[in-house]
Amino acid sequence: MKVNIRYLNEQDPAVIVEAFALQGWSKPPELYVNYIEEERKGSRVTLVAEVDGDFAGYTNVLWDSYYPPFRERGIPEINDFNVLIKYRRQGIGSLLMDHAEEVIRQRSEVAGIGVGIFSDYGNAQILYARRGYVPDGRGIHNGQRHIGYGETVMIDDDIVLYLTKNVK
Repeated sequence: MKVNIRYLNEQDPAVIVEAFALQGWSKPPELYVNYIEEERKGSRVTLVAEVDGDFAGYTNVLWDSYYPPFRERGIPEINDFNVLIKYRRQGIGSLLMDHAEEVIRQRSEVAGIGVGIFSDYGNAQILYARRGYVPDGRGIHNGQRHIGYGETVMIDDDIVLYLTKNVK
């Protein structure tokens, strides 16, 4: 198995959309077209993993995180980390993370990442913990604000725990 990590290119949106559709996930091609444009503007780096020439996954580095505490402290965020189901538990995610952390290391001592809190994110939770990511201590966030004690929320993809790691 030959794994290659490279930057997103113009041919990737259609390939990525098709690969996710084959596993029952709907991803709009416009998402990846926007990623390419944001990469050109310097606000994002998108890394793509290939196994033997086939798309296997991707992740992003956001230089200005959407999460306010990271943005305020200048912490770049690893964002939208996805590995196709058939390539999980084979080291592809770890290689993507290695490369994302290397990209971040060029500008920052700290990397940030958010992870969902229900079982669909179990593999990612384990991966991030094993890599040394720790919660930022602010609790869960719903994309708009931190959730306080006693509040009722619907657990979905927007409920996230943010983590950081020293990468220097």
